[in-house]
Amino acid sequence: MCYNANMWEKADALIMTENQQKTLEVWVRAKKTPQRTFLRSRICLVAAEGVSHNAIAKRLATTRTTVLLWTKRFREQGFPGLSKDAPHGPSTRRFDAEKVKAIVEATLHTKPADSTHWSTRTMAKAQGVSHATVQRIWDAHGLQPHRVKTFKLSKDKRFEEKLTDVVGVYLNPPDKAVVLCVDEKTQVQALDRTQPGLPMKKGRCGTMTHDYKRNGTTCLFAAMNVLEGKVLGSCYPRHRHQEFLKFLRTIEREVPSELDIHMILDNYGTHGHPNVKTWLEKHPRFKLHFTPTSSSWLNLVERWFGEITRKRIRRGVFKSVPELIAAIEEYIRCHNEDPKPFVWTKRAKDIIDKIAHCKAVFETLH
Repeated sequence: MCYNANMWEKADALIMTENQQKTLEVWVRAKKTPQRTFLRSRICLVAAEGVSHNAIAKRLATTRTTVLLWTKRFREQGFPGLSKDAPHGPSTRRFDAEKVKAIVEATLHTKPADSTHWSTRTMAKAQGVSHATVQRIWDAHGLQPHRVKTFKLSKDKRFEEKLTDVVGVYLNPPDKAVVLCVDEKTQVQALDRTQPGLPMKKGRCGTMTHDYKRNGTTCLFAAMNVLEGKVLGSCYPRHRHQEFLKFLRTIEREVPSELDIHMILDNYGTHGHPNVKTWLEKHPRFKLHFTPTSSSWLNLVERWFGEITRKRIRRGVFKSVPELIAAIEEYIRCHNEDPKPFVWTKRAKDIIDKIAHCKAVFETLH
């Protein structure tokens, strides 16, 4: 590699007045000076000492091009030249309308011979353009062939009846009652990693091993107060009607006796066990509202299960089940100190109409 022998020698000093120099020094010292203005001011001050462009770039950890740009703009425009960003030239990217239409149509209505969907590179090869061009066209038209959303329509014969009942409780909760969304998160695993991970640092995310050790499981029973957002939770080793009865007794103790208890829950077998029904008959303040089958989205406690999984369980390291249970209980305690309820807004009729529209679309496609 060859170097210019004169590249580090002194250059002609950048000419500025005493007032200009003082102003630049004030900008450099001020704590609220924007970072870009701070750098440009320092470049000009160092250039005023007659330091070469390469030396300035090395000293200030920037590029020679940047030094040349801002010294030139200060020399020609003074302070206004430093306060405005350098203009960018107009974009030279232009797409032929027919080519854009061809790419969009191909994305929507065709598939490559060897794949289920197009990628930017396979589409670029098929259309004779760059993959960056395909990506820009897809972005402009909201196309994402690599993504797909899953769904499941309930086949419950009483779907509309159950939906209307549950949504009615959300939108018009009964007086002198508490509404609880109840469900169980089963098989919560106490996982320990096979090796310690590395902590996060600047420029690198934290790490954890892909493989793990299983240290047992627990079942989390949870009841979320729809109005307040607070959660009552208990962990049990198994998921049977006996454990569900224990949890019902816990709810019975915690909810003031003068309030009725309206529970929204799914159709799992333990919820309709004969022993559970017998217990409920002896405690008439419990009113059950069942969601339709395959409609877990209708139970708001599922949202909370998603949060505790994402925030505390999925990346947690637990050497035993008691350690896992302690972490769950601590999360519930912290959550209840500042609860934020999930607010249901969609009317039952809107949901029914949307599902009917989806079914009509499916029938036309298939």
